[in-house]
Amino acid sequence: MSTNMPADQITLQIIKSLKEGKKKEFHGIVEELQPYDIARVFEELPEKHHTRFLVLLSPKQIADLIQELEKAYQLEILTKLGIEKSGHVMDLMDNDDLAFLLEDLSPDKIEELLSGMKEEESQIVQNIMNYPPETAGRLMTNRFVWIPQHFTVRETVDKLKVFAEYSETINYLYVIDSDKKLVGVVSYRDIILADEKEKIQDIMYSRVISVSADSDQEEVARIIERYDFLAIPVVERNNQLVGIVTVDDIIDVVIKEANEDIEKLSASGKAIDFETKAFVAAYRRLPWLILLLFIGIVSGTIISGFEETLSKVVALAFFMPMIAGMTGNTGTQSLAVVVRGLITHDIDKGVVFRLILRELKVGLIIGLTCGILISMIAFVWQENAVLGLVVGSSLVLTLIIGTLAGTIIPLILYKLKIDPAVASGPLITTINDILSLLIYFGIATIFISKLM
Repeated sequence: MSTNMPADQITLQIIKSLKEGKKKEFHGIVEELQPYDIARVFEELPEKHHTRFLVLLSPKQIADLIQELEKAYQLEILTKLGIEKSGHVMDLMDNDDLAFLLEDLSPDKIEELLSGMKEEESQIVQNIMNYPPETAGRLMTNRFVWIPQHFTVRETVDKLKVFAEYSETINYLYVIDSDKKLVGVVSYRDIILADEKEKIQDIMYSRVISVSADSDQEEVARIIERYDFLAIPVVERNNQLVGIVTVDDIIDVVIKEANEDIEKLSASGKAIDFETKAFVAAYRRLPWLILLLFIGIVSGTIISGFEETLSKVVALAFFMPMIAGMTGNTGTQSLAVVVRGLITHDIDKGVVFRLILRELKVGLIIGLTCGILISMIAFVWQENAVLGLVVGSSLVLTLIIGTLAGTIIPLILYKLKIDPAVASGPLITTINDILSLLIYFGIATIFISKLM
């Protein structure tokens, strides 16, 4: 049966095969599907078919399925399987994925689930869980191929054949000495091209780039991105090889970190998706918005303080939203640039100085361009050159300040060891609103006699 059909049709065919007990047809469909697609089918199935669906899958297929599902479904499956079979399935799962699944459970539940696993696999998972969250140790897997440095290429190929299916990747083989310390790395390509009698220590790269088990996951992501690795070895302080982090796990990290930064930049704080209930979504958004509400009152106070200026030259009110809005927009743009740059670059005084200088130039260019344009519009519209000067000069100054605020605030937070993404867009916008109104009405007050 072709699996090129739409997903909903595949689900219907699987339901039909389950109802009619056609095991051969069921396996014919499932064996052509990727684990992700099997997971989507499982989610679409009515709950009454879940047990039958799982019974017909092999332990390896169930292990792959679990790793593509949300935690609620994962726990449901392990519960349905029972201790013995769930233990067998967990033995086949990636250690890091299993550690992530178990981390939020009670100690009793963790012990219950681990009891069905092989002792060796269970111990590995527990060791991973001992590392702090969001570190290389929590991301790593022990499913990789290591080679003693005295091995020949022939011996390496023989070992590779035995462990290739067990390993998450065979692109790199890591070389260790008699103390299990990492001393080199050799690629699969190097193995193929080498003579089978050559020693691994003669063809390996001894300059190995690795990360420590307690390295932050974002630092691991930066290194993998910098060197275009498919995997990176993880070592303890004595340089003993304890695992590897693969690029697929890093992709998950990058997506997760990006989503968290977007949530912080939008001042929503925690995850809000299509499935989040209205009350929960509102609860998560309200704290920031209430804070910004009170800060926003300051803007109203500023306007009331310049009420006399505004009453004398009503045209000033027309340009007020534009001044405030443009300032907030440039600040948010700079904030996004800085937050993204902090993830991908090492920060020192030189980098900070060049960044601030660059953004100052950007603000000046943008400010002059927009300032001249709005001055011409104000002059043509009101036939008042002074009004054009006030609006244009205000916009130049506020855009420069807005750009610098969006640059400097996240850098200060970064220096204070605070996640710079918490310098959210709405906060930057509100601060810039206050500054822009002060500048705008301050300049207008200076020129009030010529504006009338």
